[in-house]
Amino acid sequence: MTNWSTKARRATGALAVLSSAALATAMATAGPAEAKVGLNAAGYAPAATALIHPGTMMYTNGAQCTANFVFTDASANTYVGYAAHCAGLGEATDTNGCLNDSVPLGTKVDFSNDGSLVDEGTIVGHGTLVYSSWITEHQIGTTDPNTCAYNDFALVKVDAADVSKVNPSVPFWGGPTGIDTDGTAAGDDLWTYGNSSLRAGLSPLSPHRGVSLGDDPADGGWTHPLYTVTPGIPGDSGSGFLSEGGKAVGTLSTIGLAPLPASNNIGDLAKELAFAQQHSGISGLTLVNGTEPFAPIL
Repeated sequence: MTNWSTKARRATGALAVLSSAALATAMATAGPAEAKVGLNAAGYAPAATALIHPGTMMYTNGAQCTANFVFTDASANTYVGYAAHCAGLGEATDTNGCLNDSVPLGTKVDFSNDGSLVDEGTIVGHGTLVYSSWITEHQIGTTDPNTCAYNDFALVKVDAADVSKVNPSVPFWGGPTGIDTDGTAAGDDLWTYGNSSLRAGLSPLSPHRGVSLGDDPADGGWTHPLYTVTPGIPGDSGSGFLSEGGKAVGTLSTIGLAPLPASNNIGDLAKELAFAQQHSGISGLTLVNGTEPFAPIL
C-alpha cells in the first residue's frame, strides 16, 4: 500500500493521471449544486463562496492532502478532517499508524485552494492539529492489526478568525447527509472530491465517481477498496467519500498495488470517528452535515 499525500521535497518525476474523456467533459460543463443565499442556520459561509470546505487543500510541514469533512463539538468549535498520515514523519509507503510517527499535536496546518508543486498557493486560513489516530494508537498501545493498518484519521481545529470562512458541503456533489454505518458492498456507487496540487488547479478533474469492489471480511470493516474515474493520486489523500444518499462513508488513505492495481482504499469513517470520540478527549465530537443537497449528477 502507498499513502497519498504529496511532499514538495519528494516531488520527483512525472505522474500520469488516468482520465476518462467522457467524464472529464461532463465535469467541465456541469457545475455544483446551487448554493444557498446568505448564511445558513448554523452560521456557515455560503457554499459558493466558502474558502474552507471538504476538498480544500491542507498543508502540514510541506505535505499536501485534501480535507474530507467538517466536524464540531459540544463547545461549537470547528474542525476539518484529513488523513493522519498527512502529518506523518515517514515515507509515502508507511501506512501502519501503530508503527509510524507523526508531527506532534499543536502543529500548525494551512488551508489553500490553489497550491501546486511549486508552493502552497494562496493561504486562506489556518488551523492546529488536535487529534491524530496514529498518535492516539501509540499513546494507548493499540495492537489490533486492522485498527493499526486502516485507522488513518486526523482533525485540525480551525482558527477562530477563520471559522466564518467554512462551509461543510462537499463541492460539486453536495452533502454529506449523515454517516454510513454499514460499509460498502461490491457494485455500490461512491462519490468523492479530491484536490491534489498535482492537478495544477484543474478543478474539473477533482470530482470522481467510483464503485466499491466489496469488503474483505478479514479487514473487520475498517477499509473499503474501490475504483474511481479518475483514480485518487498523491495529494487527494484524506478526501471524503460519499455513498448512496450522500452519507459520509470513508476517507481516502492508500492505493492498492496488488491484486487490484490503481484501486484506492478508504478508511471507514464510522469506525474512525467512533475511535476519535472515545479517545480524543473532544466532548461531543460529531460530523456536520452539508448545507447543500446531495446531487449525484454523474
